[in-house]
Formats: sequence, C-alpha cells, structure tokens
Amino acid sequence: MVFFKSVTALSKLRSRLGQRSSLRDSVRWIQTQTSTDLDLRSQLAELIPEQQERLKKLKADYGKVQLGNITVDMVIGGMRGMTGLLWETSLLDPDEGIRFRGLSIPECQKVLPAAKPGGEPLPEGLLWLLLTGKVPSKEQVDALSKELRTRAVVPAYVYKAIDALPITAHPMTQFTTGVMALQVDSEFQKAYEKGIHKSKYWEPTFEDSLSLIAQVPVVAAYIYRRIFKDGKVRPVNDTLDYGANFSHMLGFDDPIVHELMRLYVTIHSDHEGGNVSAHTGHLVASALSDPYLSFAAALNGLAGPLHGLANQEVLLWIKSVVDEVGENVTTKQLKDYVWKTLKSGKVVPGFGHGVLRKTDPRYTCQREFALKHMPDDPLFQLVSKLYEVVPPVLTELGKVKNPWPNVDAHSGVLLNHFGLTEARYFTVLFGVSRSIGIGSQLIWDRALGLPLERPKINENDYQKSKI
Repeated sequence: MVFFKSVTALSKLRSRLGQRSSLRDSVRWIQTQTSTDLDLRSQLAELIPEQQERLKKLKADYGKVQLGNITVDMVIGGMRGMTGLLWETSLLDPDEGIRFRGLSIPECQKVLPAAKPGGEPLPEGLLWLLLTGKVPSKEQVDALSKELRTRAVVPAYVYKAIDALPITAHPMTQFTTGVMALQVDSEFQKAYEKGIHKSKYWEPTFEDSLSLIAQVPVVAAYIYRRIFKDGKVRPVNDTLDYGANFSHMLGFDDPIVHELMRLYVTIHSDHEGGNVSAHTGHLVASALSDPYLSFAAALNGLAGPLHGLANQEVLLWIKSVVDEVGENVTTKQLKDYVWKTLKSGKVVPGFGHGVLRKTDPRYTCQREFALKHMPDDPLFQLVSKLYEVVPPVLTELGKVKNPWPNVDAHSGVLLNHFGLTEARYFTVLFGVSRSIGIGSQLIWDRALGLPLERPKINENDYQKSKI
C-alpha cells in the first residue's frame, strides 16, 4: 500500500473495525514483492491504476471520518501535529525516525543494493523503492543508474544563467537559479500546453522528475567548482553510480568519499511531507507547476536557517568552539560554551527536531560511518562530546521537547574530514539529495490526481476577534 502517511491515522480507524491486521499485511506485501523488469517507468504504469482505485475506495469508505481535533495552538504554531497531507514515500515516527516505504535506515542499509558488499546503499535503489514500494535488484539499480547518466545533460544556457550571478552569491542562490534555467525544457509544461489529459499528467511529470534528479548533481558540481575551485567542469563518468558520480564531479575520487556521498544522498532524500522543502514542493506542484518550478521553490525553503541551512551552521558553530577553547576541550569547557550560546539568545545548531523525540537515526548511521573511517578525527571527537553535554543542558533549560542530535549535527564534520570544507556549500548537497524524495512524491501526486492545496481560515471568527 502506498499511502503510508495515511496509515497512521487510518490504522486506528481500522482497528475499531477489526481490520488492522489486513492493513499491516497489505503494507508488508508491497515492500517485499519483486519483479525482474528493469524499466522503472513500466513498473509505475502497472502500479498506478491499482493505487488510483485504492485512493477512490479510501475516499469512499473514510472520506467523512475525522482524523483528530484541531486546536488553536496547532493553527498558530505552524500546523504542528496536524494530520493534513497524503505523503506516500516516507513517514517520520517520533520514536523510530524516518522510514522509507516502511523501511528504517538500518533496514535500507541491509536490503538495498550497494556498490560493494557491505557498502552503503545506492541512492538509485532508494529512488526505485520510493517510487514503487519494492526493494529493487542490483540489475534494476544498474539499469536506473545508466538511465540517469543518459539524462545528466545540462544545456549551455544553464551555465550562462549561473555565470550571470556574482561568484559571491550564496551557493543555494546559484543552485536555485540553475534549476529554474533547466525548467525551459520541461516536458510537463510542453505537454500541458498541447492539452494532455489529466489522467496522463504523471507521464511527463515522470520524465521531468527523472531528468531533474539526473541533472541537479551536474549543476551543483559546477557551482562548487565555480566558487571554490578552478571553475572547470568535470564530466559525468559513465562507469560510476549516482552518488559516486556526484563525488567525482565535485572533485573527490577517494572511494571512501564515494561511499560517504551514497550514504549522504540516501539519508537526506526524503523526510515525509511536513517539512518546509517537501511541503513547499508539494504545495507549488498542486497548482500544476512542473517539477522544475516546484523543486526550485522547495530549494528556497531548504535555504532557510531553520531548515537545510542548519548543516552549514553546525560546522561553523563547532569550529567556533575550537577557535575559542581549542580542540582538546574539556566537558566543563564545552558545557560552559553551550550555556554561553544559549544565554546569548541563540540555539545550539544540530540539536532538537520538530517531530523526533529521540536521537535521529540519520545521526546514528553517520556516527557509525565516522567510527569506521575516521575515529580519530578531532572534530568527530568533539561531536561525540557534544552528544554527552548538550542534551542534559537542553533538558535543564526546560523548553526543548527533543534535546537529542539531528541529522545536521554530524554531516558537516564528515564532509570536512574528507576535504569538502566549504560549509556554505553544504545545503546544496542537501538539495541534490532532496530531489529524489520530492521528485518521487510529485510523480505520485500527479498519478493520484491530488488537488490544489488550499487551507481555510474562519474569516468570520477572525473578524469578530478584532472587534
């Protein structure tokens, strides 16, 4: 079953009707079924009619059922805790963390194909999983890798659009500009202008989304080379997978960095629909904006310091600790610095989460990578000390529901160790990764015919409250 976002609420309803076990069985079924078909598009063509019928039945059987109570605090507090969006590709559990089509990060690391035995999962495998609900074979992933390489062509005018910006422009500004320039060749826009039937919207959306996913590493690598290196483009390597190719185009050919990029792209790809970038992509696409326009909007949300820019802020903050106290900081010195940060009206970046109430599994898998490949790195050791010091301080502060580290608390230190030291660029890496999740979801949005998103306020009550 693809409606994982709705499963949480609907499982409660079905349990009242004695149907909970059948729902759980249907979810497990789509996770474990297999196919030998190497073409991703044909897989979707088979799945979509079934899921369209399931959505019709869902609306017919449960369309009038209330999902919960909405409070004023929820509305004023950024819709926090409100169930109001169908999101098929992933679900964020407050205690277990992110699940991709029902599979946790450790499970994905175990079952998704890797470039080498015991290695990190290939991002192409996760893309296949998000779109189909099926764990792909290595042959299917290799076929998808090849297709993405053929789509990784960026027109010259895209580079010219980026070059029109000053080199001092933030990498995310340049990245969004590049994505907007790619929109010129949108297949969805062309098809819509020709009068395509709405039942076929998913097809050009699929074409745009796969091309976008393939193109953004090329654009992102160009921006990195333009700002921080010699400006020369490193072409796609026809022998490398998605994550390794991205690393290669950036200028890093160490096999360990290839593994790091595979892990990074996989764990940052999707995080259910409520976060700013994912929700923005869905919202803009609900107006039938094509995937390029929708993803560009999502990137602008990701660029905010309360979202994707946090990974930049973490490394800069950690380096500020070293600058003031030194690398061999004691627990007491670190605690004092944390309190100093908080008392200055700032937050400790990389700690806390809007939904999670435990340590982010994305933090944990990055920590495991560091223990395996760079256990003696001074900044990694500092991150480990922060894990011991910060949660008790935040708990003592008494205002934080989740004092534990999130994904951003660790990623910058890993990148820094292997030579990608430019913190201003980190959010672009996040953006490349997020194209996989947002692109997958947009395809399903169009396949299921999800409508224009339009929340309502009670205007009469609002006007009365002003009198």
